[in-house]
Amino acid sequence: MLDHDDDVSEIIAMSNATPMIAVHPVVRVIPETGEKALFISPSTTSRILALSTAESRTLLDLFCEQVTRDEYRARFRWAPGSVAFWDNRTTAHLAALDHDHLDSPRRLYRVTLVGQRPVGPDGTPSEVVAGAAFTPPPT
Repeated sequence: MLDHDDDVSEIIAMSNATPMIAVHPVVRVIPETGEKALFISPSTTSRILALSTAESRTLLDLFCEQVTRDEYRARFRWAPGSVAFWDNRTTAHLAALDHDHLDSPRRLYRVTLVGQRPVGPDGTPSEVVAGAAFTPPPT
């Protein structure tokens, strides 16, 4: 299990208490640009509902192979004082574990922004089917 700072344990507990299960469009539209992007995650997408189990697995394997290709990969070189951020709406990310050579510890902070519900090109939005959408505590 990962170690977390005490100040985030309440947020982690909230997130783990009612895990959200949702049906999402396979392709989503980014509202600010109108751009379309695959909306799958190799670690969390379980299947495509409109297809048979075998068809779904085949297509998801193909999509996952594509989104993890080297030509789409960005590698950030950490150094003391580094800051990096990305738009999770269009990013499949995986932390590299080869940072033992750094002379200073890496401290990571995750910021999750409350945003729009993902919507497919046909206008169909994501739908929560179990759990509850994350609502940040009042400030």
